[in-house]
Amino acid sequence: MSLFFIVALPFFGALLPGLMNPAGRSACAGVTFTVTLAAFVGLLTNLPAIIAGDIVTARVDWMPALGLNFTLMLDSLGFFFALLILGIGLLIIAYARQYLSRNDNMGEFFTYLLLFQGAMVGIVLSDNILLLLIFWELTSLSSFLLIGYWKHLPEGRQGARMALTVTGMGGLAMIGGMLILGQIVGSYDLSVILQNRELIQADPLYLPALILILLGCFTKSAQFPFHFWLPHAMAAPTPVSAYLHSATMVKAGIFLMARMWPVLSGTTEWFVIVTTAGLITMVLGAVIALFKHDLKALLAFSTVSHLGLITMLLGTGTAFGAMAAVFHILNHATFKAALFMSAGIVDHEAHTRDIRRLGGLRRLMPVTFMIVMLAALSMAGIPLLNGFLSKEMMLEEAHHTVLFGSHWLVPVLATVGSLFSAAYCFRLISHVFFGPVRDDYPAKPHDPPAGMWLPPALLIIPVVVIGVAPFVAEPFVKLVTASVLGNAAEMPSAHLKIWHGLVPALYMSIIAVLGGLAMLFVFRPALRLWDAVPRPEAKVIFEAIITMAVKLSQVLVLPLHNGAFTRYAAIGTVTIVVAGYYAWTTGTVGAPMHDMQTADPVLISGWGMLVAATIGMVFLHRNRFLSLILMGIVGLMVSIGFVFLSAPDLAMTQFTVEVVTIILLLLALNFLPNNTPIESTVLRRMRDVAVAVAGGLASFALAYYYMLRDPVATSISEFHLANSYKGGGGTNVVNVILVDFRGFDTFGEIIVLSIAALLIYALTEALLSGPVRTRLLNRKPDQPQAGGVHPMMMVVLTRGMMPVVMMVGFYIFLSGHNEPGGGFIAGLIVSIGVVMQYMASGFSWTSARLKYPYHGVIGAGVLVAGFTGIGSWFVDKPFLTSDFTYVRIPPFQEFELATAALFDVGVFLSVVGAVMLSLESFSRLARRKDAVDSEHPMDIDPSRSDPVPRTAGEGV
Repeated sequence: MSLFFIVALPFFGALLPGLMNPAGRSACAGVTFTVTLAAFVGLLTNLPAIIAGDIVTARVDWMPALGLNFTLMLDSLGFFFALLILGIGLLIIAYARQYLSRNDNMGEFFTYLLLFQGAMVGIVLSDNILLLLIFWELTSLSSFLLIGYWKHLPEGRQGARMALTVTGMGGLAMIGGMLILGQIVGSYDLSVILQNRELIQADPLYLPALILILLGCFTKSAQFPFHFWLPHAMAAPTPVSAYLHSATMVKAGIFLMARMWPVLSGTTEWFVIVTTAGLITMVLGAVIALFKHDLKALLAFSTVSHLGLITMLLGTGTAFGAMAAVFHILNHATFKAALFMSAGIVDHEAHTRDIRRLGGLRRLMPVTFMIVMLAALSMAGIPLLNGFLSKEMMLEEAHHTVLFGSHWLVPVLATVGSLFSAAYCFRLISHVFFGPVRDDYPAKPHDPPAGMWLPPALLIIPVVVIGVAPFVAEPFVKLVTASVLGNAAEMPSAHLKIWHGLVPALYMSIIAVLGGLAMLFVFRPALRLWDAVPRPEAKVIFEAIITMAVKLSQVLVLPLHNGAFTRYAAIGTVTIVVAGYYAWTTGTVGAPMHDMQTADPVLISGWGMLVAATIGMVFLHRNRFLSLILMGIVGLMVSIGFVFLSAPDLAMTQFTVEVVTIILLLLALNFLPNNTPIESTVLRRMRDVAVAVAGGLASFALAYYYMLRDPVATSISEFHLANSYKGGGGTNVVNVILVDFRGFDTFGEIIVLSIAALLIYALTEALLSGPVRTRLLNRKPDQPQAGGVHPMMMVVLTRGMMPVVMMVGFYIFLSGHNEPGGGFIAGLIVSIGVVMQYMASGFSWTSARLKYPYHGVIGAGVLVAGFTGIGSWFVDKPFLTSDFTYVRIPPFQEFELATAALFDVGVFLSVVGAVMLSLESFSRLARRKDAVDSEHPMDIDPSRSDPVPRTAGEGV
């Protein structure tokens, strides 16, 4: 299966659980499982190529000039992590179906889960660091949604915010480091970067890039001092904890360190930073885990500790350390996911995760006990289980590692970390499952249905099989290790086996296990000592830092960013004027190269009207209706100016926009007072006048300077004029620019326009469904109904004009590529024709004959424009690349067919839908406020036999 489909399947599949929500819980889980299974099977189809040592790639050039391409790469390292993500994901989905209650929104949960799954698969398969960064941030956002899924829990919301803050800040740092790497190498493709080890490490920017990238890795993988967010994320549902924080999300930082190992490792900086951070995290996490009473908190800190173990192994920079790290990633994913799901089983059945309220569960929950015991003993490093093998390799590597000139520092701390790791594993088994059966459980514990215990039980199979027969996993582990090492080191000759002889690692392991047992026997006095010793609380420190940052930002921002547009405009204008004045006075301003042209009296008259209308609007702006009229005059004079300057497209666009805008503002003014109150002081108005005059004079000086001089650079207009017909197939340069040369800009603009219209509709819905609706409808029964009938002449005239307007709009649309026109102008013209029906016949009459909702018209426009752009991908061209040809169908003359016309259809539909949805929203408010429109828009109301008495102006 194509790598594109493997990455895209979870994202497209995320649409399905919400749609299946009405069908029930099993339907939601079923479609989620099917989507994940399809991606998993698709991944396995590439297994033969991976075993053969090949690298599967897929590439689509998107913005090659910026180095942003959709490039995917599947090697053994990416395959390994994708296998964990999708394989464990299948078990988590089956487990979550049984774990979540009927009150939980299953569609929402599985939607978030699939979004996270897709982002993680995208990370491990990305071959472009910019693409990887996008997926990286998507994991932070989707995990935020998953951690805060139980919105009714304050600790869940707090944990989600903490995770997003810490990992998001690390992600921002990592962006800087990745961009530095791209600039050093000259490419943003990972496959290219990984081949330039010497170039990167010799560059003076290597250390800043290394630190920034490690910040992203350490925050995502909860390394000291960023370890505190992971335990607080345990407020999420247990399936989330098992998936995100044991097998996938926290492994993202580990994955990136492994991916960048060939080019970043091997230096003193890498060794000291990564090894030290991993060693501290390993010991600190294990010590804290031992004294936690919450099952998930204990497992969370144990995850922190084991992530530190893997980080330390990668930090050593040796091939054997990399191999041990790969092996422990596999082992940790199996036993830790099983332990998290088992903790959820205990919580689900006993209604508590507090170890102090548990005990004796081995008799009541024998199946769960067997799963937990095997997984916990593996985590403790007991022989014949997979955790023992990778722990032995870690201790062997630690024995040969010299840090800060000391031969004993790393071995001792690694042994201490392993000792406390064994201690909390023994405590988990003994304090939860051994001891007498209690009679004060919150609920009577018992083993759950097979749907809950079978997923963790399946994960125990590799725990035992690899532990007994490690040779089964050795070829795959070495295959993945080879991908990690790249060309930076040779594959170690070590083998995975149970007995290595009487080596130092064995003695260190025995000390750790026996010490863990001893710690279990002295746990109670050790706990009292732990509680008595004062120690810093990471959560308190984090919240203090956030509070301080918020206060500092308020001090800096609020005096400037207070919501007053006049203040923003004044600050911006003054800054621009001062900067321009400095440049003007310190630079070289030569004499004018041309003389002033003589002005025609007609032009002077038009300019005078424009200035008069502008000045009049300044003095009369408090009268909203007069200012609207003056604004229309300004727009009309600008349209005439475009005609004089031979820009008919701009003139038509300006004129139609003015018509639509005036109507829209008239409807809006219906809800506002006639006059704007005076709120600013005289001093403030004088300040605004001074700023406005300064800005106007500066604009005049700039225009004067450039219009009397020859351009210093070749205008881009020459390129457009030369290539409009040759490259875009049209002689109307303006329209070709909009739908071809700068089609991506136009696509973004119609999306923004559509969003604005939908926001207006949403605000209208809120007003009509809230307390405002009551006030709008609070009328006396005998109150005269204005607008119930409409002038017959207006009705007849607009009915006759509608087909003409539609024909003109159709003509303007078709002629736009070679003559003035196009989709935008045609959309505005058709909108005006529909608006005239609203004005003449009323809201009710027009709405009753509306066949297509304006939301659908907007959506159709955006989809047509988008799919037109996507179509170019099928011929290996960049997004929105247009093409054209000429055809002749007898008896017609030869005519042009261009893909840009389809894009213009999308623009047309989006404009019509956005304009009409906005106007319809205001019309609905006006109708609620003033009257109930008549279904019979005539002077004579057909429901009465006698003419309706009319007063002057009524019903217009």
